[in-house]
Amino acid sequence: MFESISEKFERAFKLLKGQGRITEVNVAETLKDVRKALLDADVNYKIAKTFTEQVKEKALGQNVLTSVSPGQLMVKIVHDELTQLMGGEMTEINLKGSPAIFLIAGLQGSGKTTFSAKLASFVKSKRGKNPLLVACDIYRPAAIDQLKVLGEQVGVQVYTDEGNKDPVSIAKKSIAYARDMGHSPVIIDTAGRLAIDEEMMNEIANIKKSVNPQETLFVVDSMTGQDAVNTAKAFNDRLNFEGVVLTKLDGDTKGGAALTIKSVVNKPIKFVGIGEKLDAIDVFYPERMADRILGMGDIVTLVERAQEQYNEEDAQKLQRKIAKNQFNFNDFLSQLQQIKKMGNMKDLVGMIPGMGKALKDVDIDDNAFKGIEAIIHSMTSKERETPEILNGSRRKRIANGSGTDITKVNRLIKQFENTRKMMKMMGGGNKNKMMQMMKNKGIM
Repeated sequence: MFESISEKFERAFKLLKGQGRITEVNVAETLKDVRKALLDADVNYKIAKTFTEQVKEKALGQNVLTSVSPGQLMVKIVHDELTQLMGGEMTEINLKGSPAIFLIAGLQGSGKTTFSAKLASFVKSKRGKNPLLVACDIYRPAAIDQLKVLGEQVGVQVYTDEGNKDPVSIAKKSIAYARDMGHSPVIIDTAGRLAIDEEMMNEIANIKKSVNPQETLFVVDSMTGQDAVNTAKAFNDRLNFEGVVLTKLDGDTKGGAALTIKSVVNKPIKFVGIGEKLDAIDVFYPERMADRILGMGDIVTLVERAQEQYNEEDAQKLQRKIAKNQFNFNDFLSQLQQIKKMGNMKDLVGMIPGMGKALKDVDIDDNAFKGIEAIIHSMTSKERETPEILNGSRRKRIANGSGTDITKVNRLIKQFENTRKMMKMMGGGNKNKMMQMMKNKGIM
């Protein structure tokens, strides 16, 4: 995510490395590269120019502390300005109403239907709501069937009125149904077109007028850059929507839409799509996104995702097993499965500060754990519970059963043993010894 602009920002800040103080000359050189990085990321020229002027004004007005280098200060100023450019702070969705109503709008292919299902899953699992999905796209072939399939996958009911060719009527009926059945929010998936046209705008405007939604959310493909921004402006001029949803952000190496859409339409980005899975949706935090753009990682989001998968009781049980050196392959397999639920592997590792750059040209396959899982599943229950009994003949049988070779089985067992030692030391509180072992064994 945003690899291109992150690299260019890093190169720009290198100009200040080793400088004793901030001067108009070295700031001008740095900001020339920052402006170029923004333009290459498909940011509007006027916005890029205003951005760098604001950074320059703040940089030249600051006294550099002896403990802070000019480069570090410039990174902080740029970080703060990027945060403001993208909206300043997170904006929560409005779930008040009986029922609350969300109208989903956007061009065809932007990911409206998938986002509708993701939003339903989000409010159900994270906000404890009982949502209703509504199929109002009566034009695109199989659009209703697609929403039904997605609704089933996330465990949310889908309201349809097949045979009814009036989207306004379908939307109004769905609200009455939701009130009767206790659903809230109602998420209305509308039809898109390949391009903005008057008929589409009239239809969505009429639906909005008839159901009076708490929020109209505009869904747009972030990878289309300035086209996304221009489309958002056209929709906002007509619909006056409450928020933006950027889909396919995980594939966006430039970041132009994320950086500029707020300043153009003056509406917050509320959600970002970060993958194909139906839980691959994040609330948009401008400050965290600025962290990632500047290569600082996103530890807060990483911790939040981990907390969603681990409950305190399970963590305490695991802690006790580690302290007693009883951590086994069943626990190891459980941990792998929990990590997989947290999301795309490269995205997760990229949230660790400094790792985004290190992984630039590394392809981390989401199926990377399959070989490990196959080896563990080829073990007997007793072998998983007591790894100490894994002698040569057992390892050979496991290799044959998992379709791999003895070298990979030996490597996994060795890594497991090292991990168990490290966890035992961590659980026992001997952190100095643990760190020394990590250095000696190369566990890092």
